Amino acid sequence: MSVRKDFRGRALRAVCVLAGGALALTACTSNSDSNAPAVSKVDVSKVDTIAAKLPADIKSSGKIVVGVNVPYSPNEYKDPGTGKIVGFDVDLVDAVAKVLGVSADYQESDFEKIIPAIEAGTYNIGMSSFTDNKEREATADFVDYFNAGSQWAQQKGKPVDPNNACGKRVAVQRTTVQDTDEIPAKSAKCKAEGKPEITKVSYDEQSAAATALVNGQVDAMSADSPVTAYAIKQNQGTIEAAGAMFDSAPYGWPVKKGSTLAPVLQEALQHLIDSGEYKQIAENWGVQDGVITKSVINGAQS
Repeated sequence: MSVRKDFRGRALRAVCVLAGGALALTACTSNSDSNAPAVSKVDVSKVDTIAAKLPADIKSSGKIVVGVNVPYSPNEYKDPGTGKIVGFDVDLVDAVAKVLGVSADYQESDFEKIIPAIEAGTYNIGMSSFTDNKEREATADFVDYFNAGSQWAQQKGKPVDPNNACGKRVAVQRTTVQDTDEIPAKSAKCKAEGKPEITKVSYDEQSAAATALVNGQVDAMSADSPVTAYAIKQNQGTIEAAGAMFDSAPYGWPVKKGSTLAPVLQEALQHLIDSGEYKQIAENWGVQDGVITKSVINGAQS
């Protein structure tokens, strides 16, 4: 789990975005992706039996108000051409809204203010790659929609074992859990076993870490699984996954504790899972390794 008090997912800072085969090093300052992938929208229809269960206030307003913090590519970030918030999470929440016969009204917020605003009734749900954990479940209910963890990447044809990377140079984004916890622990194990330590190469922005790997300045990169998956999708000829995802935990949409909205969102999401539309949305963004087969409410293990 992330160690950040206001942790979004596993990363401790907002993540920059990638652009085609090259990486946009200025993306964090503009909160946008300079070359967003061509993503085909999934055609989703309203399901009357599920929509009928919406709370009356949302049904009458015709919209779900969603608190969101950007950028966290590929999950949520701003399209430079339109200024609209786009991403995997956006497409999925849009699809859920269509099942329910309403629209999603995205409202930008500081990350740490989203759950308090849900408690206050300002937002109906939060959508910012929130890790569902026991601490958060004390103040909000979570509809789990994705499974995320740490994932390494390597240059194509140059294998690196994440569990035996002694002597390797590994890129991370500064202040992420990979920077503060994972790599130091693995390096200490190498040293204790009389092997060369891992050289941790920390960057202020995730895009710079990925650039270093693409250019061969490091042997591997460790980041949140959807972030790594997106980097691989954008640079398929250059980098690839190294090993499997590990230390996984669910992402969830927070809603007000005890709200009747949670089971309705869960049912709408499960409909998309069963229909295959959920998986198609994930594949559009290259994050299919984190898909789930059953949505639950408050599925945190720790």
